[in-house]
Amino acid sequence: MLRCCYYLLALVCLLGIVIPENAEGQSVSVMDTSYLVVRNILVSGNKKTRTSIILREISTVPGDTIYLRDLSATLEERRKQLLNTSLFLNVTANVKNWTGNEADLVFEVWERWYTFAYPIFKLADRNFNQWWVEKNHSLSRINLGVSGTQENLTGRNDALNAALQFGYTQRFALQYNIPYIDKRFRHGLGIIASYNRNREVNDSTSNNKQQFFRKDDFLRQVYTIGLNYSYRRAINTRHQVFVNYNYEKVADSVAIINPNYLGKGRTNVRFIDITYRFTYIKADSWVYPLKGFRILAEVGKKGIGSLNDVDDVHFRLNMAKYWQLRPKTFAALGIRSVAKLSNEQPYINQQALGYRDDYLRGLEYYVIDGTSFAILKSTLRQELLSFKVKLPIVPKKFNTVPVRIFAKAFGDAGYAYNKFPGDSFLNNRFLYTGGIGLDIVSFYDTCLRIEYSFNQLGQKGLFLHTSVDM
Repeated sequence: MLRCCYYLLALVCLLGIVIPENAEGQSVSVMDTSYLVVRNILVSGNKKTRTSIILREISTVPGDTIYLRDLSATLEERRKQLLNTSLFLNVTANVKNWTGNEADLVFEVWERWYTFAYPIFKLADRNFNQWWVEKNHSLSRINLGVSGTQENLTGRNDALNAALQFGYTQRFALQYNIPYIDKRFRHGLGIIASYNRNREVNDSTSNNKQQFFRKDDFLRQVYTIGLNYSYRRAINTRHQVFVNYNYEKVADSVAIINPNYLGKGRTNVRFIDITYRFTYIKADSWVYPLKGFRILAEVGKKGIGSLNDVDDVHFRLNMAKYWQLRPKTFAALGIRSVAKLSNEQPYINQQALGYRDDYLRGLEYYVIDGTSFAILKSTLRQELLSFKVKLPIVPKKFNTVPVRIFAKAFGDAGYAYNKFPGDSFLNNRFLYTGGIGLDIVSFYDTCLRIEYSFNQLGQKGLFLHTSVDM
């Protein structure tokens, strides 16, 4: 038996395994440390965020057992879980006070800046290229105003947002969300209220281009008020229910130009929109993922009871898978899709491809109206640079800006269905695009995309975006 122990010790030395020490610096038997029992979880650096909120995101509790072979990976996973809350600039995870099989897990967090008050300078058009090229970078299509955000308002990762906007779209909005209202940190609530009005209206589409009608008077007004409920039992899965009341009215001239704008020649519509959404994210980053998986599934009903001027049942499924192929090389494959059971919808409820994040890279100048669509996206990324920039005259806590630059190649394919395509030449046909580009990523959820894209029409060009493409 003694000889076996000598052989085991020799093997440990040969493999370079570090023998852990306890709090007094005494060596601990390898046989005693094949696993670790978490004695305590200690948090430091949080001045505003409540410790209970941080502990809720770690998904490890005192008494848990961690095998030593998994310790490094477990600590890194817990560290990224805290970063994914968007509450912190940086997080470190360590093991301390090791005694026998027991030790403490220690997390040190660097809280980010939570209070933002900044001017609004936002394009009214769908993307930068449409505004710059097709609208001749007209300053009349700029939204100006002021926006205020107080994140982590009470230390519970809650957020209060307010915006007062002028220019192309006059808008007032107020929103508050609190992720947890119960002692078990599972149930959350939110409220939103907004009012928009415009002197110009996208009243129709011709040849896959938006058509606009403008007058000096306000042509369109939209009121929205809503509640949302969320349930999050574990870390990666969230259930949400949204209930919104919507009221929209337009000038008589809009209904005359396009009687189907609100449907049936109406000048106003009222409807209740109820949506259930399921999200699952298991990725290294929830903002700019490179490894992992994410899914969003949604089912909703527009039009409830007498408030049913807009009426449909709709389904959405967004999925994406991310792989690391080799050091600094990553691949991603995703799908975005929507289906509506009723194919006869007013114009305002036919936005398919080209709106918000539902577009093919390389078709930014076009919109494809319809009631159902699907997009397949694929991207291959190679990290080129990773560095930090020091900012002068900025508190030390915030003066280091991490920057990562990725080169990429991509290809998209899609299809949009419209029962009444009119003069659209992109509806009801297979579409495909491709290109190359650069992603410049930093903290505070920022990403600048510079892409050179082409499409099946033989068109190509340079496009700029400020959101993650998948």
